[in-house]
Amino acid sequence: MGRRKVSTWGVAEDWQARPPPRSLEAGECAGGGAAPRTSAFETLTASLSQAMAARSVILGIDLGTTSVKAALVESAPGDPSGFVVLASCARAARAEAAAQSAAAGPQGREQDVSRIIQALNECLAALPQQLLQEVCGIGVSGQMHGVMFWKTGQGCEWTEGGVSPVFEPRAVSHLVTWQDGRCSSEFLASLPQPESHLNVASGFGCATIFWLLKNSPEFLKSYDAAGTIHDFVVAMLCGLPRSLMCDQNAASWGYFNTQGQSWNSEILRTSGFPVHLLPDIAEAGSVAGRTSRAWFGIPKGTQVGVALGDLQASVYSCMARRTDAVLNISTSVQLATSMPPGFRPAQTPDPAAPVTYFPYFDRTYLAVAASLNGGNVLATFVHMLVQWMADLGLGKSCSSDALVHLWELWIRSFRETERSHKLRDRPQGAHGKRILLVQTSVTDPGLEVEESTVYSRMIQAAAQQRDTCLAITPTVLGERHLPDQLASVTRISSSELSLGHVTRAMCRGIVQNLHSMLPFQQLKEWGVEQVIGSGSALSRNEVLKQEVQRAFPFPVSFGQDVDAAVGAALVMLQRNLNQRES
Repeated sequence: MGRRKVSTWGVAEDWQARPPPRSLEAGECAGGGAAPRTSAFETLTASLSQAMAARSVILGIDLGTTSVKAALVESAPGDPSGFVVLASCARAARAEAAAQSAAAGPQGREQDVSRIIQALNECLAALPQQLLQEVCGIGVSGQMHGVMFWKTGQGCEWTEGGVSPVFEPRAVSHLVTWQDGRCSSEFLASLPQPESHLNVASGFGCATIFWLLKNSPEFLKSYDAAGTIHDFVVAMLCGLPRSLMCDQNAASWGYFNTQGQSWNSEILRTSGFPVHLLPDIAEAGSVAGRTSRAWFGIPKGTQVGVALGDLQASVYSCMARRTDAVLNISTSVQLATSMPPGFRPAQTPDPAAPVTYFPYFDRTYLAVAASLNGGNVLATFVHMLVQWMADLGLGKSCSSDALVHLWELWIRSFRETERSHKLRDRPQGAHGKRILLVQTSVTDPGLEVEESTVYSRMIQAAAQQRDTCLAITPTVLGERHLPDQLASVTRISSSELSLGHVTRAMCRGIVQNLHSMLPFQQLKEWGVEQVIGSGSALSRNEVLKQEVQRAFPFPVSFGQDVDAAVGAALVMLQRNLNQRES
């Protein structure tokens, strides 16, 4: 179980392949159920205790868009370059909330911070108490770009929660997420030009603050601190007097110069931006502070790392060689590879550039093609199918078999209509239009349809359809470099309208859209030799895997989970090892 040897904050010096830990679905805990099986777990921890005189158990936390995950990691016994995941747990956040500003309209995407923290508390409560008491460091990562606000000193309230206190949000706003679309192209064009190689898009923290300044100025007066959701958690754990943010998250907000490691303060101040809300900057991998209280058995005074971007933490968890590229297809899609030391991006942003260079560790960069359209496209299609059933008066009282049957009936009706155009002797309606009546019946009206069942049937149908000429551009959410781009379907023929054809074309379109952003030939020129494929959408979709293998000109390795919680823990673990060696 060798792990790469890393320099101070994670850039590989001696890259080694290693099998990563198995990731868990939301709600699943290591060992099965709500907690590990006692006998097996006690055997494992006892053997590890004997093997290591001084344990370095690290807690890693990732606050994602749809779920929260926590993992306990330590060095592999007898192999300081390796690691083991002792336990982990994930919980669905279910935090979507209506926008606090009515002016945001339907484009607003916000989450209730209390629900996110509740999911975090549930994760911590499910982890083994004995191991939590041995934690000597906490690494935190989370969804980038988003912004939330709070009142300094009033952001949370600590309450007694069983074995130790827990914190609950108090004087806080919603989290405006990276998916927020309230900033139109016209609004973004009205903003000052940043002194940064990174462009500003809707959903970026500084763009959101500019929007609130214009549309809800009174809202901002209620708060004196701002940060990402993971910056907030670190601030609350450590009782920080000011918000603290690493360069990874600062770059994701916009108006941050990565080479100078500073905000574009003068540009922002001149535009009336509330610069007092901007967090202080710390280097990724550094320590933000220490826990101000005991927390779920974790001792008071435990080191907490400055919050990391989930992208960088995810890549850190699995990219074993410089010649690797990491493809993650979950809600959205990211394709990332590390640039060589010494690489510096251009000084000015290119709004039309689909590839972005994000800060990594040790002043190096990741080249990232980040598409907004991934698993969410398939989820949108599933929701559309279910909605069609409701529009047809079926509601959810229909089996998935009946749904497929309805789809096939619609296709047959389309083909029949197409044939009818060739027949001039068919009866016509009162206005000269040919009439086709389709009568259907649902034989299983009592069975509820779950969207997960529909999704499964879609993939089964596409797996049987090995190829298609149908072409789908799946950009239903646009892209950051093309915010006004919409989805489209072309090369439509009556012979390729089955559910299998459409699903296959959607999966292919997701991959081809990524290829249009970062041509795979460019990866070759950068020295990439292998792609590591991961992510929830990819792991559960065999058709998507096939399309990835079809598109990439080099080997693709699946099953190596990208795990931001583990990555955040590994950064802190490496820090502890470096401190021991020095």
